[in-house]
Amino acid sequence: MGYDELLPLNQKGVDGLGGLGAIVVDALDTAMVMRLDEVVSEAGSWIERHLLERINQKGHSNAIPFSDVVLSDRSTLSTGGLSSTSEVSTLQLEFNYLSFLTGDPKCSLESMKVLEHIKNLPKAEGLVPIYISLRREPVNTVSQKQRTEGPESQDNKENETGYLIVRTIYLINRTVNGHGGQQSANVALNGEHLGGETVCFLPGTLALDATKGITKAKAVKDSLLTVEDLENLKLAEDLVRTCFERYSVTSTGLAPEIAYFNGNEGGLDGGNKHSKYVNDIIIKVADRQNLLRPETVESLFVLYRITGDPKYRKWGWEIFMAFEKYAKVDSGGYCSLDDVTMLPPQKRDKMEAFFLGETLKYLYLLFGDRNPIPLDKFVFNTESSSFSYNKHYKKMIQRFHCTGSIFAI
Repeated sequence: MGYDELLPLNQKGVDGLGGLGAIVVDALDTAMVMRLDEVVSEAGSWIERHLLERINQKGHSNAIPFSDVVLSDRSTLSTGGLSSTSEVSTLQLEFNYLSFLTGDPKCSLESMKVLEHIKNLPKAEGLVPIYISLRREPVNTVSQKQRTEGPESQDNKENETGYLIVRTIYLINRTVNGHGGQQSANVALNGEHLGGETVCFLPGTLALDATKGITKAKAVKDSLLTVEDLENLKLAEDLVRTCFERYSVTSTGLAPEIAYFNGNEGGLDGGNKHSKYVNDIIIKVADRQNLLRPETVESLFVLYRITGDPKYRKWGWEIFMAFEKYAKVDSGGYCSLDDVTMLPPQKRDKMEAFFLGETLKYLYLLFGDRNPIPLDKFVFNTESSSFSYNKHYKKMIQRFHCTGSIFAI
């Protein structure tokens, strides 16, 4: 118990994150949501015994957080003086909430300095660079070598994929508004690379922004949705359909890490010849792995809660059963897969903490009959932990930050 990652095939664990007990920490609130009291008690006791002293130690102080820290000797790794934008701008919710719980504004104020800096950075089509300088200097261009090598290469790939899908939305809006037709929007999408699993959280985010977490039926009844809200909700439903079809076109029913649309490369389909989209989604050999990621099921959960459409549960069940059939290990745990287009797929002896902390949690919430976490009263962070958002929290944020600041929520 207490490893960062599990090796289900060998029934062992490894500490790839510095021995932070990521499996225990990530799975803790999933166990709480599922009301597994014995698991919660055991995990909480382990955290008290092994992590409290490390949590209380003072770390490095820097306006822009370091990308990589060596926990064993509290040093930092050289990353060319750059930190990933997605990394440094993803902790504000947690730090604000920590200040709310403790009454100490320090964590909130420090984390919000990053967003103030991002607000003032030069932008292209509304987007900031995928890196931020630790010296607070503008970073306008990054070489291809910097994007694909080094310790953050996976995060860089996620950042670039995320930027591509955001840019596509920009193209849709510009094309539709400029030429007044959905056909033009389809042309704008032609040939775009949109298929990273890590950006399939976006449909859920768009839906939440449209209705503020209440159901579509209630929002329509109370005349709360603007034309833009309705457009964004429709876009969210279209995008989550696209994310799901990345699963349906493969032989295993599980999505690859990355896919390409409208390609002309033969022999690179997902293998499910019964799917009508099998020739529209191209999966390159290097991208055929499945890492048990949560983003698509996250959006399915949100869209089901907001629209009530049972198809989202149906799609989620198909994904869950595919995990059960191809990723589950009889002795315990689930494995990543090397190639989702092959039957049977080769298992990769690795289960990362996010499968317990995010993927299974969203699937449980998708299928659950009760509503333990109402989306108009709670907000999920990027790691699927839920935070209660109430008027007292909002007043705290307003008190800690000057007028005009960017809020994390």
